[in-house]
Amino acid sequence: MPSGSRSRQERAEAARKAMERARRQERRRRRLFTGTMIGFVAAVVLAVALVMVFHQPSKSSAAPPPAIPATPLATAQGRTDQPPWDAPADAGAQVRAAGLPMLGTEGTTEHIHAHLDVIANGQPVTVPAEVGIDAAGGQISPLHTHDTTGVLHIESPVKADFSLGQFFTEWQVTLTADQIGGLKAGDGKVLQAYVNGKPYAGDPAGIVLHAHDEVAIVYGTPAQQANPPSSYAFPDGE
Repeated sequence: MPSGSRSRQERAEAARKAMERARRQERRRRRLFTGTMIGFVAAVVLAVALVMVFHQPSKSSAAPPPAIPATPLATAQGRTDQPPWDAPADAGAQVRAAGLPMLGTEGTTEHIHAHLDVIANGQPVTVPAEVGIDAAGGQISPLHTHDTTGVLHIESPVKADFSLGQFFTEWQVTLTADQIGGLKAGDGKVLQAYVNGKPYAGDPAGIVLHAHDEVAIVYGTPAQQANPPSSYAFPDGE
């Protein structure tokens, strides 16, 4: 074979081999790139999944709803001395005795107010401030007072009935059909409860509190039972 023809064949063969090497390198580069992208996508998916797992609220660690009884306490046992009666020193113990929880903040699901008057022998008895409130501990009952106006605040995180018996238990004052504290019916004295000016029959501890109720507990002679409070002028917004 002439040397010129052999030289051209050698050059063509070398070019073919070079192109084959280039194709193999390109295939390797593409496989490497594809593998790298698959690994990157898998890493991103795994990271997102881990974030969702670790940031999802745990049902087991969620705070349970407060234990507020479906049927409120209808009795009230406490002090049996003469009025006045201050708010008890251990608010939390009395709230628990009433079957209610101490909350870290006032509830908003149920928010109503009632008013309580206590009248003994013709004289008003102060309903103290901060019944059901542990100011030092930063806790509060869903049933409480803020001041001495006699306004009972029901601020609960759940819908429920609340009773006068629960409040008097928080106040730590005995209340029955014939006794409030150390004041007992008899010897010409009568104990009568009124709701919105109407006599309440039975143990007043069983009175269920409703929005803007006026509840009056009146102890004294029959003549002192005349004209019990029948309403209260709640401030606007209450």
